[in-house]
Amino acid sequence: MMGGLMKQKKAKRKSDMTLEEMYNSQHDFEDDEDDDSDWEPSALPDHNVVEIPKWFCLNCTMVNIGDDLHCDVCGEHRESGILKRGHLASPFYGAEGLTEDDAHSADGLQGPSLQSFASDNATAIGFDERMLLHEEVVMKSHPHPERPDRIRAIAASLAAAGRCYPISAREITREELLMVHSVENIEAVELTSHVLSSYFTPDTYANQYSARAARLAAGLCFDLASAICSGSAKNGFALVRPPGHHAGVRQAMGFCLHNNAAVAASAAQIAGAKKVLIVDWDVHHGNGTQEIFEKNKSVRPHCDLLTLLMPFCNSKFN
Repeated sequence: MMGGLMKQKKAKRKSDMTLEEMYNSQHDFEDDEDDDSDWEPSALPDHNVVEIPKWFCLNCTMVNIGDDLHCDVCGEHRESGILKRGHLASPFYGAEGLTEDDAHSADGLQGPSLQSFASDNATAIGFDERMLLHEEVVMKSHPHPERPDRIRAIAASLAAAGRCYPISAREITREELLMVHSVENIEAVELTSHVLSSYFTPDTYANQYSARAARLAAGLCFDLASAICSGSAKNGFALVRPPGHHAGVRQAMGFCLHNNAAVAASAAQIAGAKKVLIVDWDVHHGNGTQEIFEKNKSVRPHCDLLTLLMPFCNSKFN
């Protein structure tokens, strides 16, 4: 119990700090779970252990301990309906949220065309709720870090701001994927649509909806890059998953199936960009992006390992 309270206090302290203060104090927030020297396997469950209930905030995705109704970090209600409001709310969102059947019904969903708001200097946003159906099927004690809640939280914030305009989503074509991936990668991802659960690597899961989610993510990135480089949109933001920067020419890995950034860079070049700079601020190196453009001198990936320190990020960098 004391350990849980200490973690709550640390999370609260982090949330009140500026980025500079967090950077200067990063050693004060070392993850207690990193030290597993005293860990021992348990052959049988200990029925005397009382499990403390926990839940994840829909707004900030932080873990909360106990039965509190509001998130200890951001204050959002435990049963928040934040995604059911705003212009990003899905017309298929019922009381229980998006269902598997809705994923098929959403095929014909159309958003505003890029031309309808290009003159308004608005930010185009690529988002489709069918990407939320990509999730790990096997339930584990700790939820996967790349889970639907991540973009639900971002979508909710953008919807509340009301300053972005969604574009129509489409699945990327095989020909477009072949600009950055091999047939081996494309077919391996496609095969996952025929099974309920599968893994490319121990941390890279897929379910029957993952292949479509990956095609939608790549398609949105392709279209946003094309629109920006052609002048149809001033700027854009792709709120997509699964992510992509670890996916190489052949291999899906590191939570990533298709490389969305590489797809966007190729689309930009087709639209007329002579040179493309990919700035990757993830804490992990985008090895897949590097591999794809290793021999293409007109695309330069830059990996910034000094990523922004957020309250829910591990503040140690090796």
